[in-house]
Amino acid sequence: MNNQLVASTMSMITIITPSVAVLFLIYTTFPILLPLRFAQAQNSTSAQNITYQGLPTTISKEEQEELQKITFDPSILKVPDPSDLNGWKKQYHDSESIFVELSQPIIDFYQPNITETKLGGLQILDIKPKNWKDNGKVLVYTHGGAYTFGSANSTLGSPVLAANTTGLRVISVNYTVAPFSKWNQTTDEVVSVIQALEDQQGYSLDDIAMFGDSAGGGLVADSVLKMRDKGLGIPAAVVLWSPWLDLTGNGDTYFTLKDADPYLSYDSFLKNAAGAYAHPTDKNPYVSPVYGNFSKGYPPTLIQGGTREIFLSEFVRLYQALDQANIPVKLDIYEGNATCTSIPIQNTRIKDCTFQNG
Repeated sequence: MNNQLVASTMSMITIITPSVAVLFLIYTTFPILLPLRFAQAQNSTSAQNITYQGLPTTISKEEQEELQKITFDPSILKVPDPSDLNGWKKQYHDSESIFVELSQPIIDFYQPNITETKLGGLQILDIKPKNWKDNGKVLVYTHGGAYTFGSANSTLGSPVLAANTTGLRVISVNYTVAPFSKWNQTTDEVVSVIQALEDQQGYSLDDIAMFGDSAGGGLVADSVLKMRDKGLGIPAAVVLWSPWLDLTGNGDTYFTLKDADPYLSYDSFLKNAAGAYAHPTDKNPYVSPVYGNFSKGYPPTLIQGGTREIFLSEFVRLYQALDQANIPVKLDIYEGNATCTSIPIQNTRIKDCTFQNG
């Protein structure tokens, strides 16, 4: 295993400045809140809004002030039924322009070299930071969006920031979203990209790391288990940002934090998204990796999230499973989970107010 790649990947978040770290979370977890954005736009005068409850006093005063401004009407958070192909298709296409708009300021600021091509028969975006120097290492990224939203093109903000921060080449996988692809096909698509990096471009698995956010984090974890069990090996390291790791909705914090997480709800949103991707009660480790067997090996893993996310117990459960299997793993948890702020990037400020995980 290449220690340099492991070290650079595992420290990817911790070496980022606070502003850029928050931007990672803005542009990687926004897709999962798309239905809220649409609903708020369509129902701005309807129903009573609720505010962010129990404001954390352990975060900055500036962040507390911004959190106080958040209002949300949970009754308007709706998504199509799992089998409603036309409904999902419409929401997917309507979302793309919003995601592109969010990512564009980061692309403009960092000016990466972005090439659209194919690997393993799948469309990917090949992202190299400005003044990139090839060191033989590569990061593979799978985007978030509840398995049903987003694309490599519309979620470019996250891999561009990762490329700029690490100096590494990043491959963003344009996997097929649900319900137009189910879990088995989707994980196969991700695995095919890793194999193509090996077979077509000469990379060793010791020179490949993977990262993803929300559903993309779960997809990374799933795909690595599948690679291992097929005898294809495992990458050098894995980074999971607020990963969705249990689609069954059985984690403790789905219940204990259901009123603390100001946006995400399993019953009104995530359950339908899970049903569009897989059977929502299935404990298949290639769908919900918290049920995986890690005694057969797994890459060093960094898990990051917030104290108010309904996914919190999933972070803990995966950490415990990896730790008990003697896999190098770090669980990195931050205060709170929602923010609404104007983020400075040197002389640039970017504003948005509908995302989680601050």
